[in-house]
Amino acid sequence: MSGGKKGAQKGRGGSRYGWIKWLFIVPVLAFVVVQLYFFLQIWWWIDHNPSSTAFMREQLSVLQDKNPNATIKQTWVPYNRISNNLKRAIIASEDANFSEHEGVDWEALQKAYEKNSKKQKVVAGGSTITQQLAKNLFLSGSRSYVRKGQELIITYMLESLMEKQRIFEIYLNVVEFGTGIFGAEAAARHYYHVSAAGLSTAQAAKLAVMLPNPRFYDRHRDTGYLNRRTSVILRRMGAAELP
Repeated sequence: MSGGKKGAQKGRGGSRYGWIKWLFIVPVLAFVVVQLYFFLQIWWWIDHNPSSTAFMREQLSVLQDKNPNATIKQTWVPYNRISNNLKRAIIASEDANFSEHEGVDWEALQKAYEKNSKKQKVVAGGSTITQQLAKNLFLSGSRSYVRKGQELIITYMLESLMEKQRIFEIYLNVVEFGTGIFGAEAAARHYYHVSAAGLSTAQAAKLAVMLPNPRFYDRHRDTGYLNRRTSVILRRMGAAELP
């Protein structure tokens, strides 16, 4: 066989199997582009406030499926205009080590895993405030290992680019407190008809306890569990370290 024929066959073979490498290259490139988007968005939010989050938009879509005129309630307020009572209550309830960890509290995750295994159902989450913010900003409410992996990547981006206080400020302004209720100011107005700055210790503790299931507690505001858990958080608030 001549050299020309061998070259032609080699060329045809290369073009025939060349598409296989693109099966690997394209997903990797897409992954890198998505991570770059997240990184640049977080960088922008260092000194610009997000106008909405993926979770807010998802919930608004759900509400508008039932009522096309539905809206969400959210008013951005700066960190120093949110009661320290609420800050301490949320840290005491959601993430006691927030000021110390680097985004993920592995000890809390281990405890949550052990508690869930013992109960044979999910009774504890173990997600930090930063992890919750990562999910709310960019991800859907679905659960999968892929989504959890992406959540961890975003979590470490947030912790790398932002100060703890900025992370907490954004969280306090976008976290869900009830059906269509997002952020500390809207929650304070909705439940107590006061500003976020005017929340008392008891009011703040109750709002913090509602966070794991806010839409349920929006409808059931005086359950036995809610009252017992609020008492626990009231006792813990004094030890909460603010960023």
